[in-house]
Amino acid sequence: MVRKMGYDWKILLKNKYYHYAIKLGVSVLLVGLAFRLLYDRSYDFSPVSDAPFLQDHQISAPPFNSQQKSDQIPARESIDNREGQCNLFAGDWVHSPIEPLYTYKTCRYVEDHQNCLKNGRPDTDYLHWRWKPHGCELPRLNAGRFLELMRNKSWAFIGDSISRNHVQSFLCMLSTVENAVEAYHDEKYKNRRWVFASYNFTVWVIWSPLLAEAAIFEDINGVSNSEIELYLDRFDKNWTELFESMDYMVLSTGKWFTKPTIYYENDTVLGCHRCYTKNLTDFGFNRAYERVLNNVLEYIIASNPKGMVFYRSSVPDHFENGDWDSGGACKRTGPVKAGEFVVNELDRIIGEIEVELLPKALAKASEKGVGLRVLDVWGASLLRPDGHPGPYRFFQPFAKEENATVINDCLHWCLPGPIDSWNDMLVEMVVRGLE
Repeated sequence: MVRKMGYDWKILLKNKYYHYAIKLGVSVLLVGLAFRLLYDRSYDFSPVSDAPFLQDHQISAPPFNSQQKSDQIPARESIDNREGQCNLFAGDWVHSPIEPLYTYKTCRYVEDHQNCLKNGRPDTDYLHWRWKPHGCELPRLNAGRFLELMRNKSWAFIGDSISRNHVQSFLCMLSTVENAVEAYHDEKYKNRRWVFASYNFTVWVIWSPLLAEAAIFEDINGVSNSEIELYLDRFDKNWTELFESMDYMVLSTGKWFTKPTIYYENDTVLGCHRCYTKNLTDFGFNRAYERVLNNVLEYIIASNPKGMVFYRSSVPDHFENGDWDSGGACKRTGPVKAGEFVVNELDRIIGEIEVELLPKALAKASEKGVGLRVLDVWGASLLRPDGHPGPYRFFQPFAKEENATVINDCLHWCLPGPIDSWNDMLVEMVVRGLE
């Protein structure tokens, strides 16, 4: 084999097997180009890996099919339901003729990958549904009133690319009164800060996909060349250094825990998840997520921060008939009813851990007078498989070929879209707390 590599390349070209190698190389390059297009940076929001559902195509296949369906329908009780108050998180989607607060033409913060209408999505009915809690109305976010309440305040959205998707919606809804001015971004645009100058209101987005300290070996396209190294007993300083200075924080994590990871505690390897080439004990992502989430909640309670902390629940993706890399798509054009869509196994496990830990943390925080709440968007989001970009993550994906094969994004949310309701809920919780 070594001697063959010393041959003259002209001779090698005559070998039919070399032609096969050329074809294989071209195929790999085309796949790489597809991934680059999928994760190409947009004009407004920068080149952070934008899709946690791209797990690690360079390492190995998952131990089980992430599209395996759970036997249990996750019609769970909402986590943060205060006695004497209407439960914002239990309800239904009802049709509404009212237009969204913003469009991609009026909001500069809509990222290309979530700009579904500009990218050619033909249906628009997904824009005309509002979340209706049982027994009360959920007020639409009143940007003017909210900005007045937030004078001289600071917010931070902390987490992964879903948190960035969330802050984009937040900025767009407030832009109906005033556009925020970007005041800071780091080199890779992962951490950013905006200011609503007329109100001295500051909004951060902080990249911390695991909330714990981690070494992540991914390139700009989300391609991994090694397992994540996650330190279960250390927090990510990206968010803890800002923790005490914020008036409001929205933290979340979840999806990244399903990636191949080596776990450390006390600087000692505990084991790993999906590290098939390593001679390490299988620790399980569920144990890691449970441990980190519990540590984060205990840290919040022990710190007794000056501000209000919201933990945003995880949300299920809506891939059907496969995963992102095996033909999975999200083709529905309207909401579903409870029980009509069953989450995949990974999302079910993450959700069950939250249902176990978050109510206990809320009770403990309440006893100690700590401002901790849960923004439980799981149930409302589960019913909206129509709210994702799908193939319209790309600009005009079927312009050249009507039946083109296109990778779908059934994890992030169209802007505008159902994710805007998260901010209706969030702001209503804030307003209730101030009254």
